[in-house]
Amino acid sequence: FFSVSNTMKSSLVNFDSALPTGWVQPSVASFLPQSRKGATDKQVNKSKGSLEGEQISDDEVRALFELWNDALQTGNSKIVAKRYSNDPMLLPTASDVPRTDFSSIKDYFDTFLKKKPSGTIIEGKITKGINWCKDAGIYEFTMGADGSKVKARYTFFYIYEGGEWRIAHHHSSVMPEGIDIVTPITKERVRNLFNLWNDALATGDSSIVADRYATGAVLLPTVSDEARYDSAAIKGYFDKFLLKKPQGKILEGKVMIGTNWAQDAGIYEFTM
Repeated sequence: FFSVSNTMKSSLVNFDSALPTGWVQPSVASFLPQSRKGATDKQVNKSKGSLEGEQISDDEVRALFELWNDALQTGNSKIVAKRYSNDPMLLPTASDVPRTDFSSIKDYFDTFLKKKPSGTIIEGKITKGINWCKDAGIYEFTMGADGSKVKARYTFFYIYEGGEWRIAHHHSSVMPEGIDIVTPITKERVRNLFNLWNDALATGDSSIVADRYATGAVLLPTVSDEARYDSAAIKGYFDKFLLKKPQGKILEGKVMIGTNWAQDAGIYEFTM
């Protein structure tokens, strides 16, 4: 799948200068089962491009995950990003933006590491070749920041590059059962959502009204030709509208319901 030529080796980017002073990369061998503890990094990395080279063992492949997980524990996004190859692809769990270089991978972990994640592989299948190996399966993260757990599917594709094994491709996606699908809402509850919004109007507090809107909401208001796309803009509209002391009533409407969404459209009337 992948091989590393002498030309490529001579042009590798040196990320060591970006790492904290005094940080020492842990040995792959330190994560091996007890029976393999005598292995050195040199032995683990014997496959150096020769077709006669010794292929990496299953234990050593799984130890590469532990190196990555150990990097997470440092809380330093630069150390984590250094585990990836010079031409990486990261398709992360908590972002829909592919990360294809050191800077963008570091940027993702700048945010993700705030959750203080620690991963454990639950099950996986390992495939190997000369200068490459793949570990794919299911892992689970415990978030030290709040104690929550997230289970996800993973693929790590490693290549031998610059004298060590690095991650060339990493895909992580939440398990289907990890996606929150709420109990279907009834038409009566949908209509009651309007009543909750109307009750918020009655408080006269624009902040309470703005809190009824979703994070990505769009408000196309009655008495303004300006679309409102965020909480501050929505609050700004109701700062003025609530001075009229409005109270609404739905005259007619049609309710539509889907998975995790509902729509109520029709005609309403306000008494000021």
